[in-house]
Amino acid sequence: MRTALVIGTGLIGTSAALALTQRGVIVHLADHDPEQARTAAALGAGTDQAPEGPVDLAIVAAPPAHVAAVLADAMTRGLARGYVDVASVKGGPRRELEARGLDLSSYIGTHPMSGREKSGPLAATADLFEGRPWVLTPTRDTDTEVLNLALELVSHCRAVPVVMDADAHDRAVALVSHMPHLVSSMVAARLENAEEAAVRLCGQGIRDVTRIAASDPRMWIDILSANPGPVADLLVDVSTDLDETVRALRALQSSDEAKRREGSAGIEDVLRRGNAGQVRVPGKHGSAPRVYEVVAVLIDDQPGQLARIFADAGQAGVNIEDVRIEHATGQQAGLVQLMVEPKAVPVLTAGLRERGWALRQ
Repeated sequence: MRTALVIGTGLIGTSAALALTQRGVIVHLADHDPEQARTAAALGAGTDQAPEGPVDLAIVAAPPAHVAAVLADAMTRGLARGYVDVASVKGGPRRELEARGLDLSSYIGTHPMSGREKSGPLAATADLFEGRPWVLTPTRDTDTEVLNLALELVSHCRAVPVVMDADAHDRAVALVSHMPHLVSSMVAARLENAEEAAVRLCGQGIRDVTRIAASDPRMWIDILSANPGPVADLLVDVSTDLDETVRALRALQSSDEAKRREGSAGIEDVLRRGNAGQVRVPGKHGSAPRVYEVVAVLIDDQPGQLARIFADAGQAGVNIEDVRIEHATGQQAGLVQLMVEPKAVPVLTAGLRERGWALRQ
């Protein structure tokens, strides 16, 4: 791939353009808002000048509701040898293109499984897709050349290609992305009118659950409007679990010992099923999940503290597998939780204590 056209210079489109530009691809940028395309160009994502002729690959990064129309326009105008989109739903846009009577041999639907709570070109980064799955949904009609161009795009973005059927993809993202976002928003909505004294008690747990609720509602309306059925089906199952959990909690309030035992069993059931589901979430680099132990370090909220901890862990010869930070309410201090292999705990603990760090048992 020597040339590309990115149509839609938001977070995903600009991030892909930045990655391609870094790999030596000449990238042209287009957007319904010319100012946004100019912003992406100023960030080094390419040029907002139109290409003089057909490019190798056109990448449509428009909202799901507009993908088919943008693709149809680009294909009718012959802007590229191959066409991909990066929308978060795949079945609907393809069926709409088929209904328009277009030859889809030059098109393949794709979806990079990566993103941020922020949107727009200023949130874009060239490494947004690194190590992340990038779904490709070819059909028997897809030209081999177009599939290879899509695979080259994924490689340039340092993502991991995953081939799926379009409708299977839409059911999968409903489960792992769309439904969890709505549930996160429902939990976060409980905080809107909560008493300030209660909100000040927020810890890492509520931050983890509500983090994705900070995303742009307009963007999510577009996404959910393109995949409502599978998401609604999953929420019916969640609703059933919620009803059973409410009944179990009410039973725990009963003065009847048998009802309390029944309530306890109901709560234990949902918690154990949660355990069973959580362990299936892929671990580091998409590998099987692994169990790490936590070394908790007390820090002052000052510049350079995290860098010092990582440097001292490196001096001790320990690899930090993951990290979480919990800030103390109302204090300029926090707790850094370092996740490491169990066998590394004694080494890291001794090394950090030697270097003056206070550890929490």
